[in-house]
Amino acid sequence: MDIENLRPELRSYAARFNPVRPAHLGTRYNEDGVFLPEPGNTVVCHLTSGSDSHAAIEAARQRFLAMPDANLLAFTPVSSLHMTLFQGIIEYRRRQPYWPEDLPLETPIDDMTALFLDRLAGFEAPGPFAVEVTDATPAGLALDGVTPEDRATLKLWRDRLANIFGYRHPDHDDYIFHITFAYPLSRFGDEAILRWQDMLADLVREIRERAPLIELNPPAFCSFADMNHFEELLVLEPSRWRANRNR
Repeated sequence: MDIENLRPELRSYAARFNPVRPAHLGTRYNEDGVFLPEPGNTVVCHLTSGSDSHAAIEAARQRFLAMPDANLLAFTPVSSLHMTLFQGIIEYRRRQPYWPEDLPLETPIDDMTALFLDRLAGFEAPGPFAVEVTDATPAGLALDGVTPEDRATLKLWRDRLANIFGYRHPDHDDYIFHITFAYPLSRFGDEAILRWQDMLADLVREIRERAPLIELNPPAFCSFADMNHFEELLVLEPSRWRANRNR
């Protein structure tokens, strides 16, 4: 295939189309692929351990690692795999609109986490949703709600969390849900990115056949010191979720 026909979703990973240094290199991780301190908080759904979909996603991650150009990526550990539902605040993003307008930008991260926990005491969880894999890039898997109702519920979760936390990112309404496998250390050459394009297309088909639904734990407010681990501080909807997640 001609490089000019590369899928738009993959162009940012190709040196020909995006020669710029990766955005998080030097702050989130170093050139050796080691994750650096970058404290923050977030709301995520961890993968359900022992599920068929968890096994399918681990197998997909192994396919990434087996690629000839996997050394151009910094991989997160299997234990950290999750779908981000709503982005919290983070140390190196102390600016509007990524921070509540009613709180000083210099507030320590731990204090922000405590304040968010207080705010979540009044949170009304919208209910469970089901997700499926829709696409893949060298960074990982893209997800979305399975039905229109699931997609509406995902939107409702994000809207209510934005109201509780007091800010909305610019991509609030068109955020792409995802499971991150890795971050780019460098851009791919033409032959490499075309190899990835072929592999990723096959991979998405395989996951959708093996695991039509991705089983997730209930959303949880988490803190993190870096991208290696996301500590659950408050599970937002444990009872209804466990009863309805596989509907």
